[in-house]
Amino acid sequence: MADRLTGHPAREIAGRWEQHLVRDRRRSPHTVRAYLATAHRLIGFLSEHLGGAVDDAALAGLRAADLRAFLTRRRAEGLGNSSAARELSAIRNFLAFAAAERGGEANLPRLKGPKRPRSVPRPISSDDVMALAEEAGEEARAEWIAARDFAILTLLYGSGLRVAEALGLTGATLPMGEALVVTGKRAKTRVVPLLAPVREAILRYLALSPYPSSRDAPLFRGARGGPLNGEMIRRVVRHARVRLGLSDRTTPHALRHSFATHLLGRGADLRSLQELLGHASLSSTQIYTAVDTAHLMDVYRTAHPRA
Repeated sequence: MADRLTGHPAREIAGRWEQHLVRDRRRSPHTVRAYLATAHRLIGFLSEHLGGAVDDAALAGLRAADLRAFLTRRRAEGLGNSSAARELSAIRNFLAFAAAERGGEANLPRLKGPKRPRSVPRPISSDDVMALAEEAGEEARAEWIAARDFAILTLLYGSGLRVAEALGLTGATLPMGEALVVTGKRAKTRVVPLLAPVREAILRYLALSPYPSSRDAPLFRGARGGPLNGEMIRRVVRHARVRLGLSDRTTPHALRHSFATHLLGRGADLRSLQELLGHASLSSTQIYTAVDTAHLMDVYRTAHPRA
């Protein structure tokens, strides 16, 4: 890596950005690899497009037309809408980091990301869920807020919680084990699994939060220490899904739907799923059989050579 970066100012910036993503942003290895690959593709393209070495000044002077030319090249190479939107998000992140190193704010070119075509309702893929959770913290004003939003979104997907249920948790849930007692609609309680990555995300948020945990205080705090409003989480998700090019069906509640559909697809029975979701009636849970069948048919039509 060192040999490749020597004498290439923009690539050296990309190397420092990689360390920032790993150390400060705690991005997953998959995300870091994808983001770094995008940065190096951009730098390689710009060296041809601009006809010279790519340094910090060149990055600072980029125009919307330059980024459009890059995306046009990538689309010609077969990049789809979703991947192009993610690539644009990575570029914005990289340029913002370069600007921060200069001690200023990024003057990012205005460029709308491509949109996915509307489709019938279906679960959000696990990859899209994690991309959404990681992207959600990009506009956070503090590291602990980014960690909080990541923890909440992974909790909604990992345990199938409603937004109100997640925000209703208090310090009484601590210390956390492999399961969590949740109070749902009509004050009905249920036990849901707490996967290790979800638990770790919550504990990291608590370690960074400036507000101490207490038995009666909300587990997830607002910026001023009070209870967190559900609309704040919905707004964070809206902004993140636009940057990623995800459809408008990508909402906090959709993470709960994805939890249910993915479990059903892996063999969970309806009664167990009913208990995990806290549905009063089995008929409410049965909608997921239709959703799962639609998803399977979509996979069949895409993959089967005779379909």
